[in-house]
Amino acid sequence: MQTLTAKEQPLSNIFSDEYVFTIPGYQRPYAWGTEQAQELLDDLLGALASAPAQLTEAAPYFLGSIVLIKSVAVSDATVVDGQQRLTTLTLLLSAIRAAVTDPSMQADITSCIYEKGSLVKGTQARYRLSLRERDREFFRQFVQHEDGFTKLTALTRSLPDAQGRIRANALAFQERLGTLPQTELLRLVQFVITRCYLVTVATPDLDSAYRIFGVLNSRGLDLSATDILKAEIIGNIAPELRDAYTKKWEDAEEDLGREAFGELFSHIRMVYRKAKPKGSLLKEFKEHVTPSAKPQAFVDRTLIPMAEAFSAITGADYASQKHAEAVNEQLRWLNRLEFKDWVPPALAFVVRQNQHPEAMLSFFLGMERLAYSMLARKSGVNDRLERFSALTAAIEKGQDLAAPTSPLQLTPLEQHETFTALNGPLYETHSSRAIATLMQRLDHLMADGSASYQHDIVSVEHIMPQQPAPNSQWLSWVPDPQTHQRWLHRLGNLTLLSRKKNSAASNYEFEKKKSAYFTKGGICAFAMTTEIMQYSEWSEEIMAQRHTRMLQTLEAHWQLQDRMSRADLAETLLLELEQARDDPLFELESAKHGLNATARETGSAFMVMAGSQAKLHWNGQPHGYQQLRDDLLATGALSPSNDGTHLIFASDVEFNSPSAASATVLGRPDNGRTSWRLAGTSITYAAWQNNLPEGQLASGRIER
Repeated sequence: MQTLTAKEQPLSNIFSDEYVFTIPGYQRPYAWGTEQAQELLDDLLGALASAPAQLTEAAPYFLGSIVLIKSVAVSDATVVDGQQRLTTLTLLLSAIRAAVTDPSMQADITSCIYEKGSLVKGTQARYRLSLRERDREFFRQFVQHEDGFTKLTALTRSLPDAQGRIRANALAFQERLGTLPQTELLRLVQFVITRCYLVTVATPDLDSAYRIFGVLNSRGLDLSATDILKAEIIGNIAPELRDAYTKKWEDAEEDLGREAFGELFSHIRMVYRKAKPKGSLLKEFKEHVTPSAKPQAFVDRTLIPMAEAFSAITGADYASQKHAEAVNEQLRWLNRLEFKDWVPPALAFVVRQNQHPEAMLSFFLGMERLAYSMLARKSGVNDRLERFSALTAAIEKGQDLAAPTSPLQLTPLEQHETFTALNGPLYETHSSRAIATLMQRLDHLMADGSASYQHDIVSVEHIMPQQPAPNSQWLSWVPDPQTHQRWLHRLGNLTLLSRKKNSAASNYEFEKKKSAYFTKGGICAFAMTTEIMQYSEWSEEIMAQRHTRMLQTLEAHWQLQDRMSRADLAETLLLELEQARDDPLFELESAKHGLNATARETGSAFMVMAGSQAKLHWNGQPHGYQQLRDDLLATGALSPSNDGTHLIFASDVEFNSPSAASATVLGRPDNGRTSWRLAGTSITYAAWQNNLPEGQLASGRIER
């Protein structure tokens, strides 16, 4: 049985009764932009320009290959690869048909686009190319029918992504072809039909379409990770349900737009991965999300709910009868951040709690506080990923996010570091985008939430200039260079402008700066800039007062009142250690593996409490603790959880040391003296033990 054919064919054969092309539902939408369409036309015109007068003597011009699902004996062909070229070539033929004036030439071109139906023969119109179902009727009406192209270029209404690209390319073709004389248009269409070739690769096996789709991507063809995932996931759904699930998938992609849809998959990967990515999206999605195992469940319970949540999050478009605007206000500020690591836990929360407006408001107030604290503290990408991954795990386990130890909450030290950063020379220490975002957030709070920001340009400006001119009024107000430097880059001397900075204007005297630079058309765009207008001078006292007010505004909004320095924390730590000497409770959490265990130090043993979780398998180096773990499994003291994702301690289990306990929990050798922490604190077992009186018993002493 013949399984694969490949042959060169002129477009006169491609656009004939020999083929009836259909774009299947698993293919991505039409994606060529005007750049690719114009490049195709320019290449064709370039080849035509070098062709001899007799086109039959012109060298063949190859347009690449297309891959089809097609049996030899039938004309029906499912397009696996090549829809972009076939669609654009059909659009080009339609554009030439609209540009030529000869009716017979128009009729000949139409025969390449579709075969008209016949009343006498009782046949329906047969289109040479049928796009995906959602774009099919649009393509027929505005491209394939004789009068469609003129209607298409006259359309002004908003169109979905794929249809919008078809219209944009039609306009590009119309403009370029409009410069050609009729004789050149005739030669062009003759050249395209008779001297342009495609290599058709065909296989008769319809079910192999999904496998071919994946292979093509590995060969470097223009398919995205979501296209491949779509092919594999939809391909694993029963044939009778594929069309319905294809429609669900494409509706979600259409609603978000192709680019945002791709971003969504990156965020879904992080919801499951909960760690810094170490491989491609495609590879890690298959490893951690495993959508092909239960494809219908993935579409219904993960993709669709998260697509809806992503739309509400990125569009600040949460809908509810209560707190909707307050939630959307927080989302608007989160979306201004220069990093998006907060999105995965936000997705995880919204799909679970979107019907509970109080919980939504509380969560996003906390999220804004946490994310802006990270912006102020200049937290690196690894710190952000670790924190937000821990938050995602806490959400999935249903933990109390308002608890002081929750990943959503700022620790006293983080509050202190946030306050210290905001109190420092922000202009000097932070990027221009970061400080502009922080300043806009502050300005909105100073305006009692009434300010809105739609400015194309926002910049941060010093009020007292960096280099005051000699004998300027600035130097009479702040003559001491050290005082000038101390206040120059801090909040009290900064404001916002709705324009680009002007180095010359920065040195204006105060009155001129207020009237000519801080205002635009006599209007101040920002609350903090309006406030400056009331001052007639700019002294250290004024800057200090303004700085205090601004800092207090941020302190109140982000709840930084419980901040504690490292010295303060050390004193508190000693007090906690004193209080926790007798029979203390310890915790071990692994955000990476979603584990949580508790244990109690009895003096003679380290006892892990019933209900604690442990990793499903031993993955570390061979060790004596592995045998201990196997023995616990054999006796039933450890047993698989109901969902099979981890092990559960069925009863309290005594270990001779905290390391034996942590190795059993984590499935690898581990130093339990640093892994276990005093419940509700960051105090390690080792720190607790080191604070014990010399003679007090503790199981951890044997590890010294």
